[in-house]
Amino acid sequence: MSNPPETSGEPQSQTFGLPWPDLNDGLFYNDVVRRSDSESTLIEFYSSKYKNSAPLQGWVQRIENGQIRVDGTIVTDPNTILRVGSELVYHRLPWREPDAPYLLEVLYEDGDMIALNKPSGLQVLPGGLFQQRTVLTQLQWQARKQSSSPTLQEPHPVPVHRLGRGTSGILLCAKTKLAKTRLAAYFADGTSYIEGNRKTNMEICGTRKISKIYRALVTGLLDEDKVLIKQPIGMVQYPGVAKGLYVASSSGKPALSEVNVLERDMQGNNTLVQVRIQSGRPHQIRIHLSFIGHPLLGDPLYVGGGQPICFDPEFVDGSFAQDGGYQRPSKPVPGDCGYYLHAHQLNLSHPTTNEVIKITAPLPSILQTQDEVCSNQLPKSGEQ
Repeated sequence: MSNPPETSGEPQSQTFGLPWPDLNDGLFYNDVVRRSDSESTLIEFYSSKYKNSAPLQGWVQRIENGQIRVDGTIVTDPNTILRVGSELVYHRLPWREPDAPYLLEVLYEDGDMIALNKPSGLQVLPGGLFQQRTVLTQLQWQARKQSSSPTLQEPHPVPVHRLGRGTSGILLCAKTKLAKTRLAAYFADGTSYIEGNRKTNMEICGTRKISKIYRALVTGLLDEDKVLIKQPIGMVQYPGVAKGLYVASSSGKPALSEVNVLERDMQGNNTLVQVRIQSGRPHQIRIHLSFIGHPLLGDPLYVGGGQPICFDPEFVDGSFAQDGGYQRPSKPVPGDCGYYLHAHQLNLSHPTTNEVIKITAPLPSILQTQDEVCSNQLPKSGEQ
């Protein structure tokens, strides 16, 4: 990874982040030819092993463009025969990643962990088009900026869970190996409990080491003030999502969400809700609210029944972009933004002291109740 952009020294504040360079560093993929791949051609190797990265003609373009080395030598003939033990390196050329915010607010920090307020539109970990413009990169740059030795690779905080790119709010990161192990176990605990007891209810939240509360704005008016959703979540093949798309599925893994209505907007035909999740399936809140007929307002993917807006698993777009890779999917994908979901509160036992910690991320105005909006507009004590 390249060094962070240089900036003038400033006092440490509760917000950090450096602007993104125009281009990222590209990527290098290293492989060693196994006996099962010997006598294969270069194009056969890459078009089969990395078929989710580019179509056949896209790999031909990359090879002829000199982006692949075999045992240190650039090879441009797609029909080159590979030998056992040969070292292959594919260089994905630098590209401009889609726009993304970069500033991160610190909500809580001590020697073991740091809680950030992640903005909507910023991906947590590298993946897909976002290899540099992520929370992880900003954490690495911040650690390097604070290091006394810029040449040494300093340890940096790492996220212990994920938030969707379009989801804002609390993101918990560990600063030590012990904290990482224990915090990750906290998040996994609820999910494993659900798997072992499908009839559980939210009362066990009081015994858990961690609990998460979200705010969301959903379409339509919920009839009930409280809804418990126990719909399992599974995975299906979906164009543009290499590992598959998470959807509501009777054969999926157990998942549990408790939804409480905070406010109904009759005129706008939407409902402000609070959601407490017991399990932590990917996109669980989006899928569950869609499943009950009230998808998140603005969600471009999950529109009803916990299923994607357009579903054709057989469709494959064989065209490729300038770098040889697949074109950006024309259909919505999980990383697309536009919905309103915020990780608002996090209660946990500290990973080393067991002290109960409560962390709150300020609410976007659109996710505040009318009373909260009015309260925030009142002058604070001492103000005229």
